[in-house]
Amino acid sequence: MQINPTLIQDFECGLNPQYPEKSTIPATIVGFGEISSIFKINPYHDWVFKRLPLFNTTAQAIQYIEKYKLYTAYLKQAGLSLPLDDTFVISSKKVVLYVAQKALNKVDLCQNKLHSLPAKEVIMMLESIFIAIKKLADFNKNGNSVLLSIDGQVSNWALVENNLFYFDTSTPLFKINGAEQMNPELLLNSTPKALRWIISLFFLKEVMNRYYDLRLIYIDLIANLYKEQTPEYIVPAINLANNLLPKSIKKITKLEVAKYYKNDKLIWRLFLSFRRIDRWFSKNILRKQYEFILPGTIKR
Repeated sequence: MQINPTLIQDFECGLNPQYPEKSTIPATIVGFGEISSIFKINPYHDWVFKRLPLFNTTAQAIQYIEKYKLYTAYLKQAGLSLPLDDTFVISSKKVVLYVAQKALNKVDLCQNKLHSLPAKEVIMMLESIFIAIKKLADFNKNGNSVLLSIDGQVSNWALVENNLFYFDTSTPLFKINGAEQMNPELLLNSTPKALRWIISLFFLKEVMNRYYDLRLIYIDLIANLYKEQTPEYIVPAINLANNLLPKSIKKITKLEVAKYYKNDKLIWRLFLSFRRIDRWFSKNILRKQYEFILPGTIKR
């Protein structure tokens, strides 16, 4: 079914960000990213939508789409498979970008397969993810003017009949001739205004740069297995990663992964706490609608 842009416009105009299910056109939340919520809208059950209310002008949103399309084209060029997608810019009370992706079955999401597949098949799945990530590192080393980043966590992949798909494409972080193509200030629009200078100074650059470094991408992926409640795969995943890392790169250790996860967990807990405070302040003191849909309690 082709998506009708008018329905997306109507959905945005009637959206209740605090209670999406109570919107004029009810939405079903299916997931959360760091800066976007992911949901389904009637009657498009075979699509998921990511909402990004990050923009001050329509021109900013259109430029973001151009970067998004370029980024996804480069990911495919590097050898990754991506779901079908579409984009919509909605200008109502606020300029909002919707990224639509063909929905993947829940059972095919790799984070669910961690719990449903036999251990041997889980390790094979993890190996396929490590190999796919290395394709980007190889692409980056091939003398291209383009450097691609990727958030390789297990929750960003799906395995459909032995075909691996990457779907966390809505934040187009890539460099051309060393210059970051996405304006990092847009990411700050999802954070509390009073803390943006702190986040920009101590946090944003470190988070953005980690996704260009093969070793750090692997560590981030392995550490995320703690969050997915599957620590039994930490050691096998470390072995897989170390076998794929170039010999010139220092091997990953379990202690290093545990320390990384502890620090990362603290960062994201603080980040979400600040966003919840910001939501309360906007709603109760400023009497303004808080535009972002925040997750509930996240098990880590």
